[in-house]
Amino acid sequence: MSIDLNKAGELVIATAREAGSYIRKEQRSFSSKQISVKGLHDFVTHVDKASEEFIYSKLKDLIPDAGFLGEEQTSEIEGKDYKWIVDPLDGTTNFIHGLHPYSVSIGLMKENEMVLGVVYEVGADETFYAWGSSPAYCNGKQIRVSTIAKVKDSLIATGFPYSNFTRIDAFNKSMEYFMRNSHGVRRLGSAATDLVYVARGNFEAFYEYNLSPWDVAAATFILQQAGGKICDFSGGNDYIFGKEIIAANEAVMKEFYSIVHKIMTT
Repeated sequence: MSIDLNKAGELVIATAREAGSYIRKEQRSFSSKQISVKGLHDFVTHVDKASEEFIYSKLKDLIPDAGFLGEEQTSEIEGKDYKWIVDPLDGTTNFIHGLHPYSVSIGLMKENEMVLGVVYEVGADETFYAWGSSPAYCNGKQIRVSTIAKVKDSLIATGFPYSNFTRIDAFNKSMEYFMRNSHGVRRLGSAATDLVYVARGNFEAFYEYNLSPWDVAAATFILQQAGGKICDFSGGNDYIFGKEIIAANEAVMKEFYSIVHKIMTT
């Protein structure tokens, strides 16, 4: 089975933006009484669930036989040529506190390779996207990673662990290193947004551990199409399902990887 990625991409953009409009509307009247707890510091709301149900209904119509992997609802994906990987609200904790960024992330995988990615950041009304062999775009304008070539001149993004603290000592060492040896470290609270900001050149690099596929699938494809490089902490390609990721522009990647690898794997 093959699909028209241009047609699919336009529909996914519309779907992500419509889900984002719903999220924006719900935030105006959101109450802390509507929060449910999935695990330690891991929250979900009716907004996450309703957004995913809406996205699922749209994507099912687009590719009826595709698998679906979502943060709030997991369907069978084994043996499926096409697989949707979806985070209906990346940055739920930010959303709960009325703080941006938070985003809708929709990725399409074909036979273990990403072929489409859309990330809609709700607060800034920005849609990042790429599909097939296209460049990466934001709101119709082509984007590229920055050309900064040294960590000392870079702005680094990361995410703080909220439930898995098994690598916290190494992570703290990495934070100290980048605080001392770069333009600074930022934690925005939405991995999908962090990655597309690397794609646009706002950040030079990003790293984090204990992420899920829906956090990174769409955004990593967009980043690659924008000229970025991505790997896991050991330099391999298991960054979508492997729960660890290093991402950077091409110029700084070798140095950035060597630092994260040394600190986080020893």
